[in-house]
Amino acid sequence: MSNHLIDCLENKVLSGEDITIDEAKELAQLEGLDLYQLFAAAARIRDVRAGKNVDLCSIINAISGNCTEDCKYCAQSGHYQAQVEIYGLLDEETILARARQMEAAGAARFSLVTSGRDIAEEDFSKVLAIYRRLALETNLKLCASLGIITQEMAEELVKVGVIMYHHNLETAASYFPQICTTHTYEERVATIKAAQRAGMEVCSGGIISMGESMEQRFELAFALKELGINSVPINILHPIKGTALEGQPLLPPLEILKTIAIFRFILPEAKLRFAGGRENALGDLLALGYMAGINASLVGSYLTTSGRSVAADIKLIKDLGLVV
Repeated sequence: MSNHLIDCLENKVLSGEDITIDEAKELAQLEGLDLYQLFAAAARIRDVRAGKNVDLCSIINAISGNCTEDCKYCAQSGHYQAQVEIYGLLDEETILARARQMEAAGAARFSLVTSGRDIAEEDFSKVLAIYRRLALETNLKLCASLGIITQEMAEELVKVGVIMYHHNLETAASYFPQICTTHTYEERVATIKAAQRAGMEVCSGGIISMGESMEQRFELAFALKELGINSVPINILHPIKGTALEGQPLLPPLEILKTIAIFRFILPEAKLRFAGGRENALGDLLALGYMAGINASLVGSYLTTSGRSVAADIKLIKDLGLVV
């Protein structure tokens, strides 16, 4: 028998209306077979409001480790004892080679990601030169993830061809102090707004399974909606030995999938982007993420952990009737 709540809220979203946070909380109470109806409704919302195309992006860890910030989930933080490679800015040719490799594999987007609160002026100048070459020598859509940036830096990135800036909120404002104390949630919001004022799209999401409540996940989703974010990475904590969250229990797979589906109800037109930790957390249920509303994916390796092969991700997406 069809669940009346799911039917009503699906129709509400399909008609162009927004659900409220209280309605999201009602959906969160669903259990058992109702979850599969919820996933199907989220997939229909995606197909109608966002389409069946899946956006594939890739990254390179261009500066690794030695970060001054104390984000509890992060292997690159200098505050913890995680075993992670430490190196300065990679050379141009290494980055160009990686970009060409990911373009050939099927990725549409490519981003340099640098460790640290922000990027040093000398490195930023080198990064701008690298983006100039990427714009000339590839057909990739260029993204950047360089930490906290100023309005002027955002405008410089636009000039060299960067169209999207990635800067996660990471978690709800109410939970952020439990995850990071060396900078504020408001500083992250300020960087997002600087990138938007410069004319870039913004890719911003967070990490779930860090001990936050379901209500705090919704708080994050509605904050992203208010900021007008259209690309939302959903990372799932991959507890790394040596970090402050190494012993954090993972959410059950169905709780993760329920979260994804309700994010689709809240953000019907967004690119909900599968990101780090999905293989470890979802295991054999990975494909259900796409059946619960995912329509974008980070492919290839992540920052400090490995992902599936790009070919395997593309095959899975096509097998599910979606389009790359």
